[in-house]
Amino acid sequence: MMEEARGGKSIMQAVEAAFAETDSTVILGIKVSKSQAAWGGVVRKGRMTSKPRILAITAKRSATTQKFKIKMHALKPATGSGLPQMSKEYKLKHLVRVEAVEGDKSGLGFVLVFDNSKGIPAQWSCRSIEDRNGLFVTLRQLSKDHLGRVPSLVGFDLVELALWAQSNAKPLPIAGTLETARKLGEAGESVRLAENAVQVVGQHDLVSAQEEKDMEALLGTYVMGIDEAEAFSERLKRELSALEAANLHAILDNEPMVEEIIKGLENVATNVEDMDEWLHIFNIKLKHMREDIEMIERRNNMLDRQEQNTRGLLGELDKLLNKLHVPPEYASLLVESPFDEPLINTNCEAADWLVKALMQLSSFSKDPLYSQMRVVREKKAVLDNLKTMFARRAQDFLQEYFMKIVDFTPPRQQGSLPKGGPLRGGVDHSDLQWNLKSYARLIQYLKALDEASLQALRKSYASAMNHLLRREMRDTANELKNSVKVPASRATSWLESGAPNPNSSDSTSGVSDVFARMLHVFLPLFVSESMFFAAFMCFDASPAVPSSLRGGSNTTKDDDDDDDVSPMALDGSDAKPPAPTDKEVRELNSALDLLFAGMQDELIAVADWACKVDPLRCIAMLGVMDRCLISQSKEPGSFLFKMLKSLQERINQNFDRFVDEMSHSIERYDRNMKTTGVLPYFQRFEALAQRMECLVKNKSRDAVDRAYKKIVANMFEVLENIAKADPKHADVLLLENYAAFQNSTYEIAQHVPTLGEYYHRASSAYDAACQRYITAIIDHQFGKLFEFAKKIEENLLFQRTPEEISFQPNLTRADLRKLLKATLSASPGVEKLLQTMYKRMQKHISPEMLPLLWQKCKDDFLRQYESLENLISKCYPGEVLSPSCNEMRELFKTV
Repeated sequence: MMEEARGGKSIMQAVEAAFAETDSTVILGIKVSKSQAAWGGVVRKGRMTSKPRILAITAKRSATTQKFKIKMHALKPATGSGLPQMSKEYKLKHLVRVEAVEGDKSGLGFVLVFDNSKGIPAQWSCRSIEDRNGLFVTLRQLSKDHLGRVPSLVGFDLVELALWAQSNAKPLPIAGTLETARKLGEAGESVRLAENAVQVVGQHDLVSAQEEKDMEALLGTYVMGIDEAEAFSERLKRELSALEAANLHAILDNEPMVEEIIKGLENVATNVEDMDEWLHIFNIKLKHMREDIEMIERRNNMLDRQEQNTRGLLGELDKLLNKLHVPPEYASLLVESPFDEPLINTNCEAADWLVKALMQLSSFSKDPLYSQMRVVREKKAVLDNLKTMFARRAQDFLQEYFMKIVDFTPPRQQGSLPKGGPLRGGVDHSDLQWNLKSYARLIQYLKALDEASLQALRKSYASAMNHLLRREMRDTANELKNSVKVPASRATSWLESGAPNPNSSDSTSGVSDVFARMLHVFLPLFVSESMFFAAFMCFDASPAVPSSLRGGSNTTKDDDDDDDVSPMALDGSDAKPPAPTDKEVRELNSALDLLFAGMQDELIAVADWACKVDPLRCIAMLGVMDRCLISQSKEPGSFLFKMLKSLQERINQNFDRFVDEMSHSIERYDRNMKTTGVLPYFQRFEALAQRMECLVKNKSRDAVDRAYKKIVANMFEVLENIAKADPKHADVLLLENYAAFQNSTYEIAQHVPTLGEYYHRASSAYDAACQRYITAIIDHQFGKLFEFAKKIEENLLFQRTPEEISFQPNLTRADLRKLLKATLSASPGVEKLLQTMYKRMQKHISPEMLPLLWQKCKDDFLRQYESLENLISKCYPGEVLSPSCNEMRELFKTV
């Protein structure tokens, strides 16, 4: 016990030293061990690692609230001569529960549960029951005094803890210690509490602090006799008797006065009772009077409210009658007024009144009180009848007017488009649109009155304008075709035509110009018509056209005139509708398809005509289409983009058909013809390629490259097939045609990658054919000689020494001399053989290619001849090749 006391004292000294430099006061310090285990798990020492710690409880006064803040600190024990180190800090206000460790029979293990902790709380273990009880009692007493609550104990005996606190309580309780600390703290002095100052949890003080102060004051007056108990008791008895006597004397003196006061109080009580009766009677009378007054007030209020309601009802009925009144002048206009242009404003005023009247009536119909009124139902029937009659009359008139104005539109004058001039001018619909704008307001009111009538009217307008546009397109196309001078005779196949001239394409340049002028004239017209159609027919969406073409219409009026067909609100202000929905966009696109139905066929007819005149003009037309599609690329869903895309596909089909016909003409080439010289389609491909390159623009390069691949591939394939049919002249045919292809496409292949690939392919085939032909020419005269050299080289490859060669079969010296005599020494002589070889080549090869091929032949022959001379000098010592290699070079010069 003495050792534990000394150990506890040393721990407190170490903890106090650790907090010496802070404002905190150490209340308790004990040595414990800390371990970590699963929540609620059984303690198993073999699976836990304990760490020594010191639990210290400190108190610190708050500078603002003057209250104590109690904290619990986990310190690491000091190492050597150092001080304990802070490990973790807990606030006592967050402690909610102290639980015993399950399975710990010693009762020393516990778990502190805080309401702000995350994860599994740590397990603590004290060294003895004394340390554990002192810690629990201190925590509970501090929580009770300063937090107003006590943390719960789970798994511990409270009775045992209270008994321990009674038996181990110190003279100075912790409450008194903290009160002293408060006083000292207020005076600015440091506070140090007793080491083991504790109090029993749940024990109440017998007297309060105030009573204790009063007792001290009372006892202080008797300090002198405090040691003589009997004398002090006698003195208290005498004073008590004196006080009782004084009280009795005072009572006897004041008895008559008390009786008089009692009598006066009885009189006053009697008067009060009488007055209470009178007040009760007056209260009843006043109550009846108040009820009468309230009834009168209610009657007056009901009369006032009834008067106000009657006055308001009369006013509302007057307003309703005014709203439901149908002016006779408007009724006559809606039923029987003609829609001539001078009267259109009057009709629009009547329609405006009808629209507003229907809107007001619809607001009445939403109210069940109005909808049940007979006058409202009757007026609604009248207005619906007027609406139906007006919508039907307006629809019939406008449908007939659209047909008349289109039929009476004069045809376009001949010569309005300049011949051969720049691509400008076009078909002007400004006057037509100006006349139609007079009825724009009427169509707007028709949309507000009857949507079904507007749908039928849109179809009628689209049909009429479609008829006019197709007529104008046909007239314009015929005029442009007549202005182009088409060659009277054209070859049915490019193989049948003579040698074409690249400049001859100028004679058909007007063909593609016709197509370009048609697009230049009618694309802006289509945009103008689509925008006018959407605004004039009151669509809620706008056509998807590029901004570059929005201002490209050929109207001659001011742009301010477009306001005449812009959407208007019913109150006359400019309408700003929200973004169109998908349904509205689909309706507009469907109407535009009806408006421009057949326009694509007219343009396709022009494209087919141009292709029929000159198929290569498809390349130029593809360039024009590419520029148009680029301008439309920002609106891929527009009707113009779809039309141009379909037109581009048709031109590509025409061009592909032309390429297929050229490929078939190559495949049908007569193989029974003389298979020497350059074939016709190789001769004419240069002119074809030059014309195609002159017409290439923009992305039409893709179509031209596809044509090159198909045509050239067929040319090479047919050439190889013809060569296979005549093996005797195959190499000559191949090298002449591949050479012709290289010569004709050399410049074009420099900047056309597709032709560059076929140029290199032709070059490789040409080199192979040349090599085979030269080898055949040399072998015809000197084949045995060079075959002997090859045998020698083969034997040397089998690791035979040069000395062994002359002993091999068919390679002896006698065989060599016999071969040289038969080849080089016999009649007609070497010079004559070379001359014969040259004449043979001259017979097969054209004069343009003969020098080059003869030079290759001579170089190849001399190379083999020199190799033979070296092999003879190496393997057949003493034998000499005659003529020598140098002499053979001189002989070649004489040929």
